[in-house]
Amino acid sequence: MPDAPTDDGTMAAIPPVVDEATWRAALDDLRTREKAATRELDAIAAQRRRLPMVALPEYTLEGPDGEVSLADVFDGARQLIVYHHMWSPGATWQCGGCTGFTSQFTRLEFLEPYDARFVIVTQGPIDEALAYKARVGNRMDWYSTANSPFGSDMGAPPGGGFQVNVFLRAGDTVYRTYNTQGRGTEQLSQSFPLIDLLPYGRQEEWQDSPDGWPQSPTYSRWAPPEAFARYADG
Repeated sequence: MPDAPTDDGTMAAIPPVVDEATWRAALDDLRTREKAATRELDAIAAQRRRLPMVALPEYTLEGPDGEVSLADVFDGARQLIVYHHMWSPGATWQCGGCTGFTSQFTRLEFLEPYDARFVIVTQGPIDEALAYKARVGNRMDWYSTANSPFGSDMGAPPGGGFQVNVFLRAGDTVYRTYNTQGRGTEQLSQSFPLIDLLPYGRQEEWQDSPDGWPQSPTYSRWAPPEAFARYADG
């Protein structure tokens, strides 16, 4: 790989420089794989729509105005996406990954025509959860599962990791239709698809990158939760 000077005078590896016809041919080759991946994602989504579901018992969560049933969290919609935000008791700054992920969603009106909502639940007490929401400028509605088995039953116990769960409501009965976690949430993200377009990508050690590409320990380039609080009032 060739090198090129950076703004600080050091040298950094860069992609090979070629004529436009060569670049176009390489891009067309990649496009074939991208289109195949898109078709596969369509097929996966079709299979997801055919998943069975499981009926849930009644759950009571806590919201800004007090106790609320899981069915009422739908706020009249039939479909609900729930992000289970990791929570560390007593911490000023909560999980940076969860904070960064949820900060992406500032306008959720696009879900309304689909009869759906997207909310956050966390194991933190509701007053602390709402204070954190305000601190980092989060726009979603938050609910607490501190006094409910709902979080644990859905895969997010106290001290546990994040989860995404999807539900369907028929009257007052709620059904669990889908679950994912870990890298399964990346398709819901705006940040990683953008970063993956960059010539250097995520710059994490586990990724398959050309020799000389900048690489860092996993998570080391993720913005800390404090970064999102800078713009909480903006």
